[in-house]
Amino acid sequence: MFLWKTGKIVALAAAAMTALPVAAQDLRYAHVGAEGDIQTRYAAEAAAGIQEATGGEVTVQVFPASQLGGVSEMVDGVRMGSIQMGHHDFASLAQIVPDVSVFNAPFIYRDGAHALAATDPETSPALQEINARLVEEGGVRIIGRIYRGARHISSNFEIKSPDDMAGKPFRAVPLDLWVSMVKGFGATPTPVEVAELPTALMTGLVVGQENPLTMITSNKLYEVQSHVAMTGHMQSVLAVFINESVWQELSEENRAKISEVLDRKAEESLAWAEESEGALVDELTAAGMTFTTPEAGLDIDAFREKVLAQINADFPQYGPHIEQIMAVE
Repeated sequence: MFLWKTGKIVALAAAAMTALPVAAQDLRYAHVGAEGDIQTRYAAEAAAGIQEATGGEVTVQVFPASQLGGVSEMVDGVRMGSIQMGHHDFASLAQIVPDVSVFNAPFIYRDGAHALAATDPETSPALQEINARLVEEGGVRIIGRIYRGARHISSNFEIKSPDDMAGKPFRAVPLDLWVSMVKGFGATPTPVEVAELPTALMTGLVVGQENPLTMITSNKLYEVQSHVAMTGHMQSVLAVFINESVWQELSEENRAKISEVLDRKAEESLAWAEESEGALVDELTAAGMTFTTPEAGLDIDAFREKVLAQINADFPQYGPHIEQIMAVE
């Protein structure tokens, strides 16, 4: 009788344990985007979508606007696992695998849709190859991407060709690829973290920078810049990445659900960017900025020629990856 009762108690205890809800896995997600930027909307909506899709088994707390540090600190945090997720330009992961910067190279994408297709973790041959190296060498995996729009050059004077930028200090994202690109512009690259950019422009440390119109608007750069040259030199696509150990701790089902949410949000980010650009031009014009377009004498071919020459000289190893990227339909 005692054994039967004991067995019954054990069985009841086991049943109770299986009925307990699965403990939620809480992920800290960091990025440097400001309020109003597409990347900030993406992160907030992706976090909500992940919680809903996983039935609360995975929750995501987002820390925007460099709350957990600049780009280097964020990437180091994800590598160590103190920050579980983050997003930034692909080139921010170059400290792990230098070739990942190729996905931010200027003048390699036909448009935003091509940029998203070429950076799809599930289907892009170039990204799958580099992602495997990121996992092996740094314990970090790219699991999604964000489209923020084409990047353009802002300044406090009119720019029509690289000659107009010659020798002038321009902000470069503190990554080797950006330094090379700004050299190709003809300017003097000056690395500045995004959180320090408005002050750097206001004090004259730099006289211009390049970013999507969403960022120029959300960071109120119109208060310290007067002109935008619509070069569209780079399709701004960001990598969403996660600590590999954390990723493997998630169930296969939840990994699939998270990937679905991030892929859907990537396509939505493209729509947000395309829908907003015209309105942003109007908004920035009303704020006092002047736009220079090819119709007004902007020589995009001169920018393309000089920038690609500089990139090819500084990063000859990108050649095979660029061919893979350009071949994506």
